[in-house]
Amino acid sequence: MARRTIDVDGERWQVYPSGRVTAYERDEFGLVFEKGTGADRIRRVTRFSPVGARRWDVALRELSELRLLEFFRQSQPGAMSPEVAYGARASRPRT
Repeated sequence: MARRTIDVDGERWQVYPSGRVTAYERDEFGLVFEKGTGADRIRRVTRFSPVGARRWDVALRELSELRLLEFFRQSQPGAMSPEVAYGARASRPRT
C-alpha cells in the first residue's frame, strides 16, 4: 500500500489510502492520517478527489506536501469515520 509521511506541527504522520470502497470509488478515496501505534495510535480521515482519471496510488504520490497538510487540516477524528471502523479499537475519541 502506498504511504507518505508528513510533518504537522512537529509531529510525523503516516498518510495512506483507507481502502474503503464506496459508490464513488472512481472519483474519490479516503486518506488516513495516522500517528503512533497500539493504544496510543491516533487516526484522522478525509476524502480526496483526484483530478482526471488517475489511479489512487499515482494521485497520492503526486500530492504536494502543502496539499497533504490542507487535507490533514480538514480531516476528522477516526472515531467519527466509517473509513477506520469509527476507531473500533479506540475507546476514546482523540484529535
